[in-house]
Amino acid sequence: MRIATFNVNGVNGRLPLLLDWLRQSKPDVACLQELKAPQERFPAAELEQAGYGAVWLGQKAWNGVAILARGEMPVETRRGLPGDPDDIQSRYIEAAVGGILIGCLYAPNGNPAPGAKFDYKLRWLERLRNYSAQMLDLDLPMVLAGDFNIMPEERDVYAPERWRDDALFRPEVRAAFADLRDDGWVDALRHLHPEARLYTFWKYLRNAFARDAGLRIDHLLLSPALASRLVSAGVDRAVRGRDHASDHAPAWITLDAPTRGHAGGDRRTA
Repeated sequence: MRIATFNVNGVNGRLPLLLDWLRQSKPDVACLQELKAPQERFPAAELEQAGYGAVWLGQKAWNGVAILARGEMPVETRRGLPGDPDDIQSRYIEAAVGGILIGCLYAPNGNPAPGAKFDYKLRWLERLRNYSAQMLDLDLPMVLAGDFNIMPEERDVYAPERWRDDALFRPEVRAAFADLRDDGWVDALRHLHPEARLYTFWKYLRNAFARDAGLRIDHLLLSPALASRLVSAGVDRAVRGRDHASDHAPAWITLDAPTRGHAGGDRRTA
């Protein structure tokens, strides 16, 4: 099974690019972020014609998340993180696909920091940790995939010294990501590429993509019950170089079929 995450930066404005990537990459599951479309304007018909069922949580002008499944309809299990009934931002949706629970997320940016937006980001990440800990207790095969808006380590940013005070790299958010890993979530790309500089985002300014001045902020975290099935992981970097591209490139993993007797199989190093 191939699972990908892609911040499309406007699902309708970049629909041709999205459809082309789906045709070429053929992910079994694709988590999309930053739809920038209200619920009624999500291009479900076009995606269905391309072979993908979808569940989505839209929002006018910004935010928005979706889960696509090739050849089937995802079974929605949750929309929105628990912990704050007054939070109306469309940042989390969850569905079951092929025996795996898929959590698609778009974490807040948090800038400027410090400030109210940064405080909201930290509260949101705390809610994510609390909820994901409950999922770990259930020992389910699960992936948390999306734009976390966090560079976990210095190797995940082209010039760490320039980002020290940014909300994507401040110690508080890096600690929040480290807490998720300490809880048992496996950072799939870093697990298989421990020393590589892998980026998933390049600004539009100052020729950042050509200079490879990038950030790794899109992640796929695997529960222990799923991590043993991890075979490969990477970034579809070429997608970022296309005309009218998103400023993100898709990140992806491939998984083995589950072993008999347990959904997660044996804990092994991929």
